[in-house]
Amino acid sequence: MLNWWLPENVSTYGQEIDWLFHLIYYITGGVFLLVTVALLSFLVIYRDRPGRRARYTHGNTPLEIVWTVVPALILVVLTFLSVPAWSRIKMTMPQTDFVVQVTGKQFNWQVTYPGPDGRFGTADDKTFLDEMHVPVGKPIRVNLRSQDVIHSFFVPQFRFKQDAVPGREIPQWFEVTKPGQYEVPCAELCGFGHSGMRAWVYAHTAEDYTRWAAENLRAGAAPAAPEAKKEPEKPVAKTGGRAKK
Repeated sequence: MLNWWLPENVSTYGQEIDWLFHLIYYITGGVFLLVTVALLSFLVIYRDRPGRRARYTHGNTPLEIVWTVVPALILVVLTFLSVPAWSRIKMTMPQTDFVVQVTGKQFNWQVTYPGPDGRFGTADDKTFLDEMHVPVGKPIRVNLRSQDVIHSFFVPQFRFKQDAVPGREIPQWFEVTKPGQYEVPCAELCGFGHSGMRAWVYAHTAEDYTRWAAENLRAGAAPAAPEAKKEPEKPVAKTGGRAKK
């Protein structure tokens, strides 16, 4: 019912997140209406009238206990309801041979693919600036890192959002269900150029991805610089192409 105001879900676990989001939205929406009606009612009932004098009231202890205990119970129930989704999405990593390394820096995303040796940090790595290419129907493991400050890799259509923290490598994953081009804005205020820090994920069919990989990962592109953390660091390869649909 509320899907119309959310970005289209194109990930395998997006439906679970949307269900929790809608549940919380209904609960908070109901509480908002209840509080608003009570506030307006009190404004009318206790309005100033001729001959009425203000008086002190201590309050209602049972009522205060109720409005303290009920929200606490709601939070406990929401926690238990979210455990299965959280465990599947954040605590486990599906088996996959598709791994990319994403490094945030002011104000770009560097996306690195391992070369034929399958290892990062070697001379055959291929690095692209602000673009990631992935196949649909396959779990994608993303090793997130940051070169300077905290950034946040956010793909609304994937229901994917994860901070990139300096000094840490954070593995996360997603699986895309629909080919397309998806924006990746940085979701953490990271400096004066934050608003312009965005990238694109191009989700290809298996055939199109195989073709793109053959053209860009195994031939043509210059090898990436070794993973030495030096300043300033520039991307070494960039296709600048669009997704093949």
